[in-house]
Amino acid sequence: MNLTPVLRAEALKVLTLRSLCGTLLSLSVVTTAFSALAGSSDASAPDFDPLFTALSGVMPGQIAAIAFGALVVSSEYQGSGIRLSLAAVPQRGRWFAAKLAVIAVPALVVGLATALAALLAARTGLGTAADGLSTGEQVRGVVGCGLYLMLMALFAAGLTTLFRSGVATLSTLIPFILVVSFVIGDAAGAAADFLPDQAGQVVLYQTHEGTLGPWTGLAVTALWAAAALLAGYWRLRRRDA
Repeated sequence: MNLTPVLRAEALKVLTLRSLCGTLLSLSVVTTAFSALAGSSDASAPDFDPLFTALSGVMPGQIAAIAFGALVVSSEYQGSGIRLSLAAVPQRGRWFAAKLAVIAVPALVVGLATALAALLAARTGLGTAADGLSTGEQVRGVVGCGLYLMLMALFAAGLTTLFRSGVATLSTLIPFILVVSFVIGDAAGAAADFLPDQAGQVVLYQTHEGTLGPWTGLAVTALWAAAALLAGYWRLRRRDA
């Protein structure tokens, strides 16, 4: 079977499930709203970074990206839907590639549009405090934010395939990002720069002192996502549907 009809079938699954479309909508709304609120923050603070402030809505917004990646995969394991999918597409690698494509593309497109909206909304509130941002820095922040959200969605998809459960993924990944990552960061020092969320978020800063740069940080997040996807694919190939 060619990849095109598989992609079309997987895309239809995403479009026909309201919860998945609603998750992407919440990603956009939450990220933009929180960034707009951050635009009214105190620009005189010593650690103020105008680019990170403008894109800070990605912190709560990334939860929706993670949920989207997890839900797209976990929906297959509800009611043994995975058996029907693999019966229609026996080549598991092809089916998995199509599944990842319908996660990556919408997450990237929505992430880019959301990052741009968040930046514009926050800049309205920041006023002259954001005048120091160059065009290149703003483009890098928007593109990097879109890529980061896509990678976190794929990371969640890989873990969900490995665990065969969206609940297990969300109950592991969300507390890690919201709580454990910061606790480890305080205790581990420079080693925390290589955690998936903290590494990828370097691209959101105008200036950042640390081991990783904007693109090397995203590369680290991409390695985490790739490891999760490889582990998930291994589980998919090794275990019966």
